[in-house]
Amino acid sequence: MYKVISNQILAPDIKRIVIKAPVVAKKIQPGQFLVLRITENGERIPLTQADASPEKGEVTIVYQEVGKSTKLLGTLKPGDSVLDLLGPLGVPIELKKYGTIVLLGGGVGIPPLYPKGKALREHGNYIISIIGARNKALLVMEDEMKSISSELIVTTDDGSKGRKGFVTDALRELLEKRKVDWIITVGPLIMMKNAALVAKEFGVKIEVSLNPLMLDATGMCGVCRCTVGDEVKFACVHGPMFDGRKVNFDELMRRSRTFIDEEKASMDIFNKSANQTILGKEKR
Repeated sequence: MYKVISNQILAPDIKRIVIKAPVVAKKIQPGQFLVLRITENGERIPLTQADASPEKGEVTIVYQEVGKSTKLLGTLKPGDSVLDLLGPLGVPIELKKYGTIVLLGGGVGIPPLYPKGKALREHGNYIISIIGARNKALLVMEDEMKSISSELIVTTDDGSKGRKGFVTDALRELLEKRKVDWIITVGPLIMMKNAALVAKEFGVKIEVSLNPLMLDATGMCGVCRCTVGDEVKFACVHGPMFDGRKVNFDELMRRSRTFIDEEKASMDIFNKSANQTILGKEKR
């Protein structure tokens, strides 16, 4: 059992949970991820670390409540526990001096960029962070990203904070004016697809972090397969970071909707159960 230290609201439906996991916290590196299971009958959810403290023996995850399992995760309070925390998994990024690096993050894709940028800056890289969300209420970890960035650009779709537009618009403007050695992006599939198209246009290397459907997370089941160039890769053991210029995003987006009806049904059952619990408490 892994004890919950805190579970803080960052934005509507977005929370930051800190979990006591000394061995994982000691070994996890930037770019790697975890698989979490809350209860014996619960599903296994892959989640990317947002930070780790080897000294405290704690790992931090930022997640969005979009389905039954993440909604259940959101109900946990300090002192509660999750049953399983598997990790670190995946291939960490190679830490060295590249030059000028752009970190491009959208929504809950921003937190996984933080440990990457922190480590890359310690290796002498110049970090430009471009982060965005639909509106200012959904923008998370701005202060943390500012602390590890030489430059920070904020965008919102509606213009409620920073410049109006998408992070890919800001990326294009930057590449038109500046030399960039590497782009790392995490966010919605459509955002990463568009970022990869912009990077390819300017001839800049771009790494994307993929989070496809996943089951065992050890390379045996093949559920998390994705097409990268002419090869089929498994995101759990070959990734989660891949060359964005080679990823078949259209295939990934189609596969991400495979169980949408089942996910909705599960969520409806969860909401009904939660409502019944609330009504029961009110009657008492």
